Amino acid sequence: MTEPNDLSAFWMPFTNNRGFKQSPRMFVSASDMHYVSTTGQKVLDATGGLWCVNAGHGRAKIVEAIQLAAAKLDFAPTFQLAHPIAFEAASRLSLIMPKGLDRIFFTNSGSESVDTALKIALAYQKARGQGGRTRLIGRERGYHGVGFGGISVGGIVGNRRQFGTLLTGVDHMRHTHDLARNAFSQGQPEHGAELADDLERIVALHGAETIAAVIVEPVAGSTGVLVPPVGYLERLRAICDQHGILLIFDEVITAFGRVGAATGAERFGVTPDLITMAKGLTNAAVPMGAVAVRREVHDMIVNTAPEGIELFHGYTYSGHPLACAAAIATLDLYQEEGLFDRARSLEEAWAAGVHSMKGVRHVIDCRNFGLIGGIELEPRPDAPTKRAMEIFHRAFDEGLLIRVTGDIIALSPPLIISPDQIGEIFERLARIIAAVD
Repeated sequence: MTEPNDLSAFWMPFTNNRGFKQSPRMFVSASDMHYVSTTGQKVLDATGGLWCVNAGHGRAKIVEAIQLAAAKLDFAPTFQLAHPIAFEAASRLSLIMPKGLDRIFFTNSGSESVDTALKIALAYQKARGQGGRTRLIGRERGYHGVGFGGISVGGIVGNRRQFGTLLTGVDHMRHTHDLARNAFSQGQPEHGAELADDLERIVALHGAETIAAVIVEPVAGSTGVLVPPVGYLERLRAICDQHGILLIFDEVITAFGRVGAATGAERFGVTPDLITMAKGLTNAAVPMGAVAVRREVHDMIVNTAPEGIELFHGYTYSGHPLACAAAIATLDLYQEEGLFDRARSLEEAWAAGVHSMKGVRHVIDCRNFGLIGGIELEPRPDAPTKRAMEIFHRAFDEGLLIRVTGDIIALSPPLIISPDQIGEIFERLARIIAAVD
């Protein structure tokens, strides 16, 4: 039996539970660019919560939309039934997707979006008479959530090693990180487009006729901000087209202004066949994800299926009324405040801040794109990841929220950030890093 307010009942995700519960760090409120901790300290949010609060915290328009939705329709199923706001949300979302990706499947998270996209890819290949195409290709260091599909195509070993053999028929391309040639690149690195040809190696190994889809993050976020080399995504698109392979962009992090456009696809000028998303879709106010699907892919599945259910997949909360209301209000806010363009306009100042860390003690690389920053630290010889985690704790205690993954500091502030706040983040961070052995 636990008491209502003790810390033992909640098994926290992706957390050192023993360490946290000995020294908890908690938030009780948030507004605009700041959280407030249980001690009353204001904490400047340099991570957009968890890559997700793109429009800033506590936005009244979103709060009011959720309140009104809850009072009118708390829930309605979308299995053989529906409610109008789900169709409105899908239509609104389709308008900011790349041309042709105008069919929307709603989920509740990025993990669910990835598993949904993989299933759609398999269903599409079967529907067009290519049922032997069951192989899924990911990339080393990729993060695609925590479903068995997502961790199978993902390439971060810590997320995979505990869970057995995972999905069969999965292979991985090499990652694009190249410190020797690309350290301290501003924006897209110059070297590495040829790494896309790794897909040709996999095609030669397995046969194109066995491969359904390739999934990559336009900018790999959770592994520590790996920006695609110039020409890499274009080459990947061309190889997929050549061999009849679907290309999936996992844009759970990069969509909704994070890279200075509605999607990474738009910013890089490369259109995939499917886009997975979540996080910024509702400004994180209500859990929601989605998959944007090329119309031809949707039509092949739906129009060739026997009468009845065309895709045996979905979630109880697909298109939940509160989530749809939050999504519509969030999309309104992005448009009214021009937040995607604002992010693009701040990119130069942000890049300057990120690269001001060059020369700071322990820093071996700085990377940036849009309003994303990665600062890579030299690991302690006897204790990899420990230095970054100590910096994370110190930063919190000094009123700055950052994210660390391995020995990399990842930054992704709300798009409402000011130039002065950009300066504040990097001034404080430089001081904190330098103070840690």
